[in-house]
Amino acid sequence: MKPPLPNLRDRQREETRSQILRAVGRQLESRSLEDLSFAEIARDAGVGERTVYRHFPTKEALLGAFWAWMQSEAFRPSQGGPAARPKPPRADRRLREAITAQRDPQRPMRILIATDAWEPQVNGVVRTLTRVVTELQAIGHTVEVIHPGQFKTFPLPTYNEIKVAIGVYEPVQELFKAFEPEAIHIATEGPIGLAARRICVEWKLPFTTSYHTRFPEYVSARLPLPLAAGYAYMKWFHKPSGRLMVATPTMQKELESHGFRNISAWSRGVDTEVFRPRAEGEPDIFAHLPRPVFLYVGRVAVEKNIEAFLALDLPGSKVVVGPGPQLEELKAKYPKVVFTGSKQGEELAQHYRCADVFVFPSLTDTFGLVILESMASGTPVAAYPAPGPVDLIPGSGAGALAITATEGLREACLQCLEIDRKGVRAFAERFSWRACAEDFVKNLEPYPEPEKTRFWRRLRRLARVRRRRPEAA
Repeated sequence: MKPPLPNLRDRQREETRSQILRAVGRQLESRSLEDLSFAEIARDAGVGERTVYRHFPTKEALLGAFWAWMQSEAFRPSQGGPAARPKPPRADRRLREAITAQRDPQRPMRILIATDAWEPQVNGVVRTLTRVVTELQAIGHTVEVIHPGQFKTFPLPTYNEIKVAIGVYEPVQELFKAFEPEAIHIATEGPIGLAARRICVEWKLPFTTSYHTRFPEYVSARLPLPLAAGYAYMKWFHKPSGRLMVATPTMQKELESHGFRNISAWSRGVDTEVFRPRAEGEPDIFAHLPRPVFLYVGRVAVEKNIEAFLALDLPGSKVVVGPGPQLEELKAKYPKVVFTGSKQGEELAQHYRCADVFVFPSLTDTFGLVILESMASGTPVAAYPAPGPVDLIPGSGAGALAITATEGLREACLQCLEIDRKGVRAFAERFSWRACAEDFVKNLEPYPEPEKTRFWRRLRRLARVRRRRPEAA
């Protein structure tokens, strides 16, 4: 008689735990985190409510386990074991050797970008990616973007504006097969990025990644997690990448000090037609406010360090443009500050060009696209010496830096009032989205000819074999 499986009780416990977490995912498709009910979760999972409490005594414990489980699911093999899913085709030696082969950067390519940040989100990452995609298409490349709008999503805890995609691995795999990319870029480290990374690693596809957000600092600002844990995850995520693209030399040095490798520069751009100085006779939208006007544009969230700006003793008025989870809290705490909410397009550009000084207090951004938008509008920038500002402002004549990351921001703001706005605009005109897109293409690691054609042909053949097998049975 076959001996019983070892640790049977542990296996049953783990299966029950997975049932509960799958039920949480289903519940989040139709309700918010605040409305989650242990009774509904138990009913959905087919277990008793006491069983749910035994596994997860509090809602915090349940949600923490759900986040960890959701990430692990991105790497879990399909049910049924290896036989249920054919092994991905292995790349031959010639294909691996050809990855670094010389190529013509002007030749149009099929470029796939996988990102968890996309419209209707409003942030620098989305603006960068959408504008780069537009420029790539104008150059002649064919671009496919895999984004959260193509999947079921639920709002990110504490940040309802950001939607997190779930159940993405199999659909992302099909999108890869349908598009047959020549070059792959993974822009974010969320569920979509994880699924794309897994596919590339399994299929031995070369790919690149980019570092848009200081994720470890972002998480540490919101949760009681050490920075080391965040950097360990980020290093693991980016390790197989052929190139890790970063926006500034300072960010490159910082990541290298944490053990990252294969880092390449990827510049940023600004639309100098939309973001321009105020013309003579053009209306001033801040005409009703006491001068000078100090402006902040961006997410209203704890990791943006906005209170370092709002608490400053400055003359005139302070204006904050943007949505975010801290908006209502800061409105109540700083009643004299003007909070406008989200602004886009020409309306946003008006706010930039009519302000006297733009204040950028963040210490967790990797670049700060809003800095260039302000400079293109002729408005000087005051900031802390963090990655992004420290690469742009010194010697530019377009802004001023605080003495340290905690002191001197007020003095930098007042210093900006003396800066020539024409010089600020002239500095911003050096940056273009076309140059940004060209940098991006240079950093890509596309499949070379003819290996890529052979690979996708082999994959299509494998798919036909899989379809025939059920018919034969």
